[in-house]
Amino acid sequence: MIELKDVTKTYKNGTTALQDVNLTVNDGEFVFVVGASGAGKSTLVKLLLCEELVSSGKILINGDDISLLKHNQIPYLRRKMGIVFQDFRLILNMTVYDNIAFAMRAVGKSNKEIRSRVPKILDLVELTSKARSFPNQLSGGEKQRTAFARALVNSPSIIIADEPTGNIDPQMSLDIIALLSGISQRGDITVLVVTHEKTLVDRFNKRVITISEGKVTSDRMGGYSE
Repeated sequence: MIELKDVTKTYKNGTTALQDVNLTVNDGEFVFVVGASGAGKSTLVKLLLCEELVSSGKILINGDDISLLKHNQIPYLRRKMGIVFQDFRLILNMTVYDNIAFAMRAVGKSNKEIRSRVPKILDLVELTSKARSFPNQLSGGEKQRTAFARALVNSPSIIIADEPTGNIDPQMSLDIIALLSGISQRGDITVLVVTHEKTLVDRFNKRVITISEGKVTSDRMGGYSE
């Protein structure tokens, strides 16, 4: 569970990116977080990843106040999360298989565990045939699916996708969100998709949280609220 309680974030330059935000996302929920550029979406992601700290209020993940974490505890928090970015952030000189395996090696998984787990994840995202391809041999959608596979491989309890469809075509965008929706329905994986794409959000009957000028202005099922 993710809980924000009266969360405000004001940067050193005086800009208040989030103001008195309260929301709860339950285990296994799929949630779109939407809003215009500058609304506060990116700040929300940074706070959840502990890249920034709240100015006031609390963020609880599974009951733990993440603002109280010591610096050396933050990587352990992030290991429970799968993070997907708009620019994919794949390692260009590694194959699809090795990009995914690298995420497992980073948390100390054995070669045996890697050999067992990676093919299953490749199959899930329909990339088995691309396992030995390099990122520059992939389409935009295949790169994004590789990024999702890497985010999924360590069995996170939370997936945060920050503008995940910004660099791919509309049909592939639909496929990616459908994939994420299916993943959230298979198990207790909480999915937050941060986006500004109204048409895409409106295609899925999911919970939509709208942020405008740093405040939650709408929280409802099934549609982008202007």
